[in-house]
Amino acid sequence: MLVKTILSGMARSASRSLSTTAARGGGDTLVVHKDTPENNAETPFVFTTENADRAQAIMSIYPDGHKRAAVIPMLDLAQRQNGGWLPISAMHHVAEVIGMPRMRVYEVATFYTMFMRNPVGKYHVQICTTTPCWLRGSDEIMEAIKANLGIGPGQMTGDKLFTLSEVECLGACVNAPMVQINDDYYEDLTVKDTHEILDDLKAGKKPPAGPRSGRYAAEPFGKLTSLIETPPGPGVGVRADL
Repeated sequence: MLVKTILSGMARSASRSLSTTAARGGGDTLVVHKDTPENNAETPFVFTTENADRAQAIMSIYPDGHKRAAVIPMLDLAQRQNGGWLPISAMHHVAEVIGMPRMRVYEVATFYTMFMRNPVGKYHVQICTTTPCWLRGSDEIMEAIKANLGIGPGQMTGDKLFTLSEVECLGACVNAPMVQINDDYYEDLTVKDTHEILDDLKAGKKPPAGPRSGRYAAEPFGKLTSLIETPPGPGVGVRADL
């Protein structure tokens, strides 16, 4: 049974390697920019008054001569202002505010997968399918999402409410399987949990983030199996003459 599982996983990984990242991500990871009516250099973008103040506060953290290091939080600020995705005009504005070449901003925006360079829905559903989540049933969670929303990875629902992305490790392996929706992690998922979360979002509700299993965080489901002895007090094992 174990051999069958391993071979199945190898075949699954091989089939993934034959597909392009752009195909799985819906084009948001393409390095080459292509103008569209909603995403071109003429698309108006400037920081709001509030975000302009935030931008200055971010840049103030960095010493003179190193302001360009603020490019990642500045791009994140621009993406949040623009509804979760980063048009090229926003990159140009960030370059202007920081005072760095546009090409350097492009290099950052195209390298980090956190920056979405195509429009996304109000709720960006990112499902982890890396090994720990896969072993814990991410395939079933993916199928539940696809069935509930009627879309596949890299696609957006017709009402522009949801975008689905298949991503690599999100750092919550002990709570696998999990999804990230906007800034929230939903962990220890079952198929039933997944449908409930998506249905709540459709109804305008905010489902509570975190583990759905009853765990508070990442503690074991049962009793502790290590570090169960009372820790020794100060001086234990130290020579009396020292």
